[in-house]
Amino acid sequence: MTDDQTLLHIFIVDDHDLFRAGVRGSLPDDIVVVGDASEVEAAVELILERRPDLVLLDVHLPAGGGRAVIEGVHQVDPAMRFLAISASDAPEDVVATIRAGARGYVTKTISAHDLADALRRVAGGDAVFSPQLAGFVLDAFSSIAVKDIDPELDQLTKREREVLQHIARGYTYREVGDQLFISPKTVENHMSSVLRKLQLSNRHQLTRWAHDRKLI
Repeated sequence: MTDDQTLLHIFIVDDHDLFRAGVRGSLPDDIVVVGDASEVEAAVELILERRPDLVLLDVHLPAGGGRAVIEGVHQVDPAMRFLAISASDAPEDVVATIRAGARGYVTKTISAHDLADALRRVAGGDAVFSPQLAGFVLDAFSSIAVKDIDPELDQLTKREREVLQHIARGYTYREVGDQLFISPKTVENHMSSVLRKLQLSNRHQLTRWAHDRKLI
């Protein structure tokens, strides 16, 4: 019998019922599925409700794709870890998903044993990629000059950067929401996440921070 403290609790997001069922049936006893979803909105809601240790996430989903799930969850829980899984090994899919916040990317050809190992490793803090993907992921990120990397800015999602720039330019939450086609409440959530990540206290400090980095 497995000690509950050693269990890894995961959530599965994939729009194919058969795939979700197959993953459930192939996992070892120490990895427990606490829920699953096939759509972006339901996935975000259930992940935040059930708070798994890790989310196994399909990249291509209706209404926004896997990146929308990552960004939706990270608005509220930026520490949530994601392992992306997809039939696609296209470089643009892999790099975009990693930039959105996933900690790893494997293809659906992965064996059950290797998938379980990847889940454990990502939950433990490692970055994990299928062997054929690791090379161009490294190439994509090594092509960025070290001097151009801002560790503080790099921790923000694409949407958080957009909100940051608009707020720093003096727009209200409602005005930002109108321009980005999101609700004022969502803008406020993004703003709270930005301030927390950058360890800033208010809009004035954020504006100065953005100005110093020539973002506005």
